[in-house]
Amino acid sequence: MKKNPHNVEFSFCPVCGGKLEHLKIKENESIRLVCSACDYIFYLDPKVVACSILLMDDNIVLLKRAISPQKGKWVIPGGYVDRGEEVEAAAIRETREECGLETQIERLLGIYSYAGHVPVVIVYVAQVLSGELISGDETLEAGLFSKDRIPWGELAFRSTVDALKDFCKDCP
Repeated sequence: MKKNPHNVEFSFCPVCGGKLEHLKIKENESIRLVCSACDYIFYLDPKVVACSILLMDDNIVLLKRAISPQKGKWVIPGGYVDRGEEVEAAAIRETREECGLETQIERLLGIYSYAGHVPVVIVYVAQVLSGELISGDETLEAGLFSKDRIPWGELAFRSTVDALKDFCKDCP
């Protein structure tokens, strides 16, 4: 059986429990999972990730991941958007959970997506309002880095690299 792009193989319909089949429904579209019993189309949608780039004392906040994937690598604060949650609210929530900082969104930096990858990463520039920089439960270490000291070779994801490069273009 073919693997889907989520690296998870779904076998049964979430509506009726029938067997899912891999079918091409329209000529110019990807293969879809379709229920053989009720014809329900099970769309495999992307996951949305909300992140923030923060400055503290003119340094960028980076977090060392305590979880897989990319455990031990550096990222900007962020995580998955919950169903029904506003993307900006998710960026603020994830920052609070991961590093203890209350923030306010200033502007959208960019949206990052890559062929063959499930997440769509939305990155904001945010201002720190209050709090103390800590290492949350998914974080091994929280650090402050000047733009000249960003650990480029130790960053976790392509979106982290691309967002930091875009952010640093605007730095003095």
